[in-house]
Amino acid sequence: MQVLVIGSGYVGLVAAACFAEAGHHILGVDVDAAKVATLTRGESPIFEPGLDDLLAKHLATGALRFTTDLQAGIADADAAFICVGTPQSEDGSADMKYVLAVAGQIGKAMALRAKEAKPLIVVDKSTVPVGTAARVHAEIAAHTDRTFEVVSNPEFLREGSAIGDFLEPDRVVVGCRTDHAEAVMKGLYQPFLDRSGGKWFRMDPPSAELTKYAANAMLALRISFINEIANLAECVGADVDHVKTAIGADHRIGPAFLNPGPGFGGSCFPKDLQALLKVGREYGQPMMTLATTVEANRHQKQVLLRKVKEHFGVKAGVPAPLKDRRFALWGLAFKANTDDIRESMALELIDGLVNLGAEVVVHDFAAMGAVKAKIGDKVRYAETPLAACEGADALLIATEWPQYREADLEAVAKALKTRRLFDGRNLFRPEAMEAGGWSYHSLGRRAVEAK
Repeated sequence: MQVLVIGSGYVGLVAAACFAEAGHHILGVDVDAAKVATLTRGESPIFEPGLDDLLAKHLATGALRFTTDLQAGIADADAAFICVGTPQSEDGSADMKYVLAVAGQIGKAMALRAKEAKPLIVVDKSTVPVGTAARVHAEIAAHTDRTFEVVSNPEFLREGSAIGDFLEPDRVVVGCRTDHAEAVMKGLYQPFLDRSGGKWFRMDPPSAELTKYAANAMLALRISFINEIANLAECVGADVDHVKTAIGADHRIGPAFLNPGPGFGGSCFPKDLQALLKVGREYGQPMMTLATTVEANRHQKQVLLRKVKEHFGVKAGVPAPLKDRRFALWGLAFKANTDDIRESMALELIDGLVNLGAEVVVHDFAAMGAVKAKIGDKVRYAETPLAACEGADALLIATEWPQYREADLEAVAKALKTRRLFDGRNLFRPEAMEAGGWSYHSLGRRAVEAK
């Protein structure tokens, strides 16, 4: 099939590369000429495992091309995917100006299609509020008399494993009104479903739009729930690892998203929760559970800072109580296998430590460039995890990069002033750390103090 993918951000690039992998002919469109030039050279502007290889492969074959001209290819396109950003507005709602602007441009370009051509399938792939398909349809219709249908097709990609998620989906959700639209969408996705055995869900567009928000809200709720259980476990002397394993064995619950951590971040959960709360307010349906989830996550993002302050006896009102203290921080991205620092707990932790007078030396395998662009020289940047630890009073872990779990702790101990570790990802076991003479603080498990 001939497919336009409009927007070359995270979702657009992954979709374009993966549809090309399935044998379709893809034209990626973006208004940023510099980005298009970069992509045409086979260089990805984002960090996502496997994406560079797919881009290079299909640019070489000609199955994938990039342009700034939205009109290019629309005459023969079977589908046009809208994959532009929907940033959060001040009131928490999703800002729809980019989506609607693209819809208007599609409507104007539709004059290039023959009147007898089959309806163009315009696909909302961006995360959008309920009712967006109708708004996009109205915007396109205002500029054309050609036939088209607007379909909602939410993405369920996890940063760090998005290529695998797209190529082997557990489900594909399509909100459409006609059999023609479903046939086009099945033609695009069937190779992936054949590989994964995933499920196909056809529904109306509003249901598809709500499904995306509901899925992210449920996952965020699980994260905040287990974080609160972990906090309580520390108070009552329980071990959250035992608790999560036992409750996850219940088939009604399952083990996914039950790992304690320093709060969720990234581009999806925080923004989508706020957007869903805004929709609830608009319709007079307060989403009380989700409001509590947001508040719980805000509290959880301070969990490591609270542990540091308690351990070092920081008292309110004392100026720069951590002056002359140095902290090594491993991990800056909101999760492993990405360079995304949006809503990252590490940034809040840095602010907290610096405001208390501390020096912070950071390391991350992908996100240091993004952090330096955002906060400059507020911290020092180390080329290796071990280098970050040189002369530090403690090591803090904020991101679950697997390389950190495999670190030589004896070498780390020699680099630190003291064997002191605050583990926001529970990468190590308290028993092993105690045997190694560490002062070790994790989430939902007993603290260990060096003897």
